[in-house]
Amino acid sequence: MDTALDNPFWSALDSIHREVAVRSGDLSRYPAAFAPFLGVASVDTAAGDAFDLLVAPGESVYLLGIAPVLPAGWRLQAFRPLAQMVCDAPLPMADGPDIVPLGDAQREDVLALTALVYPHYFRARTMDLGRYFGIYEQGRLAAMIGERLGSAGSREMSAICTHPDFTGRGYARHLTAWLTNATLARGVQPFLHVSHENARAKALYEQLGYRVRRDIEFWSLTREAR
Repeated sequence: MDTALDNPFWSALDSIHREVAVRSGDLSRYPAAFAPFLGVASVDTAAGDAFDLLVAPGESVYLLGIAPVLPAGWRLQAFRPLAQMVCDAPLPMADGPDIVPLGDAQREDVLALTALVYPHYFRARTMDLGRYFGIYEQGRLAAMIGERLGSAGSREMSAICTHPDFTGRGYARHLTAWLTNATLARGVQPFLHVSHENARAKALYEQLGYRVRRDIEFWSLTREAR
């Protein structure tokens, strides 16, 4: 099993997303236009002044799996841990609608959909972190999925969402099975994160063939304005 999954923000920023990472010592973050995520090398990291270089006064970022030793002037808020789920074998996949790549030409459609149903973590340049795919219905982006975090041996299934006008048609199931199988075919471990409060989505992933690898800690970190 890929131990990079225990520290997914740092693992991605230190590998597949190294070129976009903003780093200071044992801290690394995505530029705000990509994602509001901060990675920490280990639980023993005492970042000191590195925090001030990476996070602006009053700004909040998110941590997953690993939290640092905090200097004064910072507030850490714990959320309920997320379910980190992985898939080990190809998923059954029935016939379904065409799946198309999403790129610059579809960016406004993607941003409109994520602003409606996936608003918290998707940013103007999140699509630049991996491949994104969607289903169009009646000329509208009805559902989508993408790749976000990852490492040499793993890739996160992310932004799995459906427009409210097109729910109940199995689009999320179709997209998740399709991208999961494509990822496994490359010899890479598919994984995803889901809130325990989102029981419907968690049940869907379990029905498809994902299993819970672990509950992973999730925090917001805010630099107090001075």
